[in-house]
Amino acid sequence: MRDLTEAQVAAGHQVGIICDLSTGGDHEERLFEAIKPMLALGIWRTTMQRHVGPGDIAAGWRTYKIIKELRPDVLHGHGAKGGVYARAFGSLLRVSRYCVARLYSPHGGSLHYDERTLTGKLFFGLERLMERFTDHLLFVSDYERRTFIRKVGAPRVPNSLVYNGLRDEEFEPVPVGGADFLYIGMMRDLKGPDLFIDALARLRQHLGRNVTAVMVGDGEDLPHYRAQVERLGLAGDVRFMPPMPARLAFALAACVVVPSRAEAMPYIVLESLAAGKPIIATAVGGIPEILGTNSPALVMPSAEEIGERMRSSLENPVAYGKLMPGPVELKSRFGVSVMASDIEKAYFSALAPSRS
Repeated sequence: MRDLTEAQVAAGHQVGIICDLSTGGDHEERLFEAIKPMLALGIWRTTMQRHVGPGDIAAGWRTYKIIKELRPDVLHGHGAKGGVYARAFGSLLRVSRYCVARLYSPHGGSLHYDERTLTGKLFFGLERLMERFTDHLLFVSDYERRTFIRKVGAPRVPNSLVYNGLRDEEFEPVPVGGADFLYIGMMRDLKGPDLFIDALARLRQHLGRNVTAVMVGDGEDLPHYRAQVERLGLAGDVRFMPPMPARLAFALAACVVVPSRAEAMPYIVLESLAAGKPIIATAVGGIPEILGTNSPALVMPSAEEIGERMRSSLENPVAYGKLMPGPVELKSRFGVSVMASDIEKAYFSALAPSRS
């Protein structure tokens, strides 16, 4: 969002962000403060609960009042809740004869539900219903587009695939750090920190020596992972650190491990590769679209496979590093200028029919 905002402002657009107040920490607060001066429409933060509940009524009303005051030309909703708000409130503005383009980017969220369950059927039915109030769907990975088609149905509105993009300075290499491996991300089981810790224990047993790691991030399950490290006797080898900019974290270790059980199109994989870091990542979501479906860096989300690939990277780090995609290839597909240009095209295409 920050990279897209900077690119849109540089192109001469006036941008604002409306987002949740209840999540995030000091790191996210610093990011908000850094981009606040460039946002002509400001940053508006209000409590938005992740799951559907009675609180949505009050949160929705607050959000609608903000949007009505800003009177934007484009409303771009990210994730299930943001998508509902952007399309519902954009449609209400249209009833008031105010033209606004309504775009939606599905990001995991409701797409993670099993379509065979009652909850899944409910959410996917709502997704299909909300298409009536959608001018354009923007997918960040072909995996998400295929998942949408399988669970919701083929899109009935214009849609496009636009990959996440990185700034030019993010393609500068980061020196190798002191630890062997790095995990960076939310401390929750969906992201696989427990698999990372178990893989470290397996690797130490196989090699017969200590293997060092840094785990960067925060979340409600953090105490659980600290206890797991203690239980497996890894306390002297694993260091926990609070959230920080990714490139600072990259300097702490030689290889990045992304052990997620489910993903959409994770920025951390792009950021790691752009910084010249070798990675080990699970073949879930859109990750194979970044690395290539036959990449030796891809593993299944199991501690055994992750540990085995970690062993390979330690045995010959130079050879393993050469297996990663090069910066020129990455920049041509995942540069921020490509992302911003493609999203701008979608905005203008969605605006044209609404204005006529």
